[in-house]
Amino acid sequence: MNTGKNILSRLIDEIPESQIPEVIDFILFLKNKKDNQVFKDLICASESSIDFWNNDIDDKMWNNV
Repeated sequence: MNTGKNILSRLIDEIPESQIPEVIDFILFLKNKKDNQVFKDLICASESSIDFWNNDIDDKMWNNV
């Protein structure tokens, strides 16, 4: 286990059991924040490719499918 995780583990061991739900909420917040950033990055990547597909030639072809 790395130093940061050791410190975090020690701090968790020191706080009262009643505060554990708050720690869990905060960790989940950080995890969701990271997951949301990945999702936003995927949206940006997909939006950047829209111009490639948005053209008159492809529109005519797909209208006949």
